[in-house]
Amino acid sequence: MQHAVEVDHVSHSYERTRGFGRLLRRLPDRGRSVSPALNDVSFSVREGEMFCLLGPNGSGKSTLFRILSTLMQQTSGSVRILGRDSSTHLVETRRDIGVVFQHPSLDGKLSARENLLCQGALYNLRGAGLRNKIDGLLARVGLSDRAGDMVDTLSGGMQRRVELAKAFVHNPRLLILDEASTGLDPGARKDFDGFLKQLCSEGGTTALLTTHILDEAELCDRIAILDRGSLVALGSPLKLKQEIGTDIVSIATSDPENVSRVIREKFGGAPQLIDGMIRIERRDGHEFIPQLVRALPGVIDAVTFSKPTLEDVFIRKTGHTFREKGGNS
Repeated sequence: MQHAVEVDHVSHSYERTRGFGRLLRRLPDRGRSVSPALNDVSFSVREGEMFCLLGPNGSGKSTLFRILSTLMQQTSGSVRILGRDSSTHLVETRRDIGVVFQHPSLDGKLSARENLLCQGALYNLRGAGLRNKIDGLLARVGLSDRAGDMVDTLSGGMQRRVELAKAFVHNPRLLILDEASTGLDPGARKDFDGFLKQLCSEGGTTALLTTHILDEAELCDRIAILDRGSLVALGSPLKLKQEIGTDIVSIATSDPENVSRVIREKFGGAPQLIDGMIRIERRDGHEFIPQLVRALPGVIDAVTFSKPTLEDVFIRKTGHTFREKGGNS
């Protein structure tokens, strides 16, 4: 199977690319420490795949999005999009990709159809062919009956669907989306993700999206998890969760230090204190819980167990929760 995207040992440091950074290099080093926004990241995306870059704020997702969408060039490493080096085939690459930005790019004073007509004109598309294409796209995103309405009058979910249709106007082979469902309520986000998956499966387009929403990542074929500029995990949602291979036991107590010590001494394992809760990976968690309560009478306030989630995968790989903020974007 061919690859739509190949990211090979990509690193990026803003300190080395901005004018202010060049000025800093001329000054004496006063203990200055600059962490790279991306650090030796490598992965590939298969054609026809719905692929997700997942990470918290500061993980490097936005930097990688800018590089993949040709808005800037990486400090080192290479990026191939649809078989071409994106840095040396910039025009061809831009013709073959569609981009949905995190922040709206629609003109609210134009109708949904007019926004798509303007987008087509940018790619030198016109006439009956463009109009038929737009009618088909609006039908596919469920907005045929709202095509003539001003974008400002549409709900947030409908506006994101117009954004998606706009990105498809020139028949891109690769669609890149940056936090495309940000600002949508859970119902609208679910609808948007469903439309995206449907459009890709029907049209054979490859989709690469960035998100910090775990439920959204679950819908993708594969996930690359980023943290503080590094790739920490890669695989399908199911495979990544199966790699943990245990139940997750969470314990609430007013004496976490003592409880952690007893767990290590009596049961083994490596309990972690995460968000004020003791977390331990344990096979047959439902059998372990009664043993734990008997060993610590009156000390445990609450205890639960669950199957691994993508949050647990992230904790296993990084040692901290998904909500903790990293240092770069």
